[in-house]
Amino acid sequence: MSTAPLITTELAATEVDVAPATIRKWVQLGHLRVAGKQGRSSLYRLEDVFAAERTVHRRTAHH
Repeated sequence: MSTAPLITTELAATEVDVAPATIRKWVQLGHLRVAGKQGRSSLYRLEDVFAAERTVHRRTAHH
């Protein structure tokens, strides 16, 4: 089990330079998995956020 700290949607968005809505869209599309909850807020692993960003950019780069 990873001991990496979990980050909020807003921080995740800042880390990969996208809007928070984009992070939520990646979850809906199955690119990113919610790793935890803090109240009503979703939390993510930074490594998962970077992996999702690479996946999305790889797909859009081919168009």
